[in-house]
Amino acid sequence: MDIALSALAAVAASALFLELVLSWRARPRPHVAAWALAMGLYATATWLLVAGLTLGWTSGTFRMFYGLGAIVNVPFLGVGSAYLVWGERAGRRLLEAFLIGGAFALFITSTAPFVMELPEEGLPAGSDVFAAIDAVGPAGPRFYALLFNVLGTALLVGLATYSALRFWANNRRMVAANGLIVLGALFPAFGGSLFAIGETSAFALSLFFGAGLLWAGFRLARSARR
Repeated sequence: MDIALSALAAVAASALFLELVLSWRARPRPHVAAWALAMGLYATATWLLVAGLTLGWTSGTFRMFYGLGAIVNVPFLGVGSAYLVWGERAGRRLLEAFLIGGAFALFITSTAPFVMELPEEGLPAGSDVFAAIDAVGPAGPRFYALLFNVLGTALLVGLATYSALRFWANNRRMVAANGLIVLGALFPAFGGSLFAIGETSAFALSLFFGAGLLWAGFRLARSARR
């Protein structure tokens, strides 16, 4: 069941990634490129989840899954919104900052030691595999997972709130689109909380609903901008 739900989520995320890439090719816009990058990371991490649950986890697949899904994914959704709200100059600076910071965080994730062996079945939690923040600080992947998710979520929610206030009087569809995008970004975090108490299926399902909400939000935003 967990594998099927994860595969469903991976297909949904991949379809949205493909749609964003085609949209960018038809009309290159930096915010679409940033969103495509975010969904490419989302889809890749979800396919790695499928591989880990199906074939068993290796050090490489788990590190890539954790790095792409738990660390560098959400900030680039916020970067796409920054391009729209603050303009190309601010969006480009944020993109460069997150690319440099993300590369460093992925390096830390690829080299950090495990504090336990990976299980043969199921999905291990990052809190079980990597050392706690108070033990290693910036030398551990969990520090960057917290940092990047806080920064990315704050950026995404803050800009969505600003857009909602801006468009409330004359474009309620854009307001709704921003709401769907925020929910799509936050839904996997809720699933991650359930996973922490042993609900792996709920985590996989949250990835699927997250991709679906993001897809609905992007489509609604596109039609609202027209």
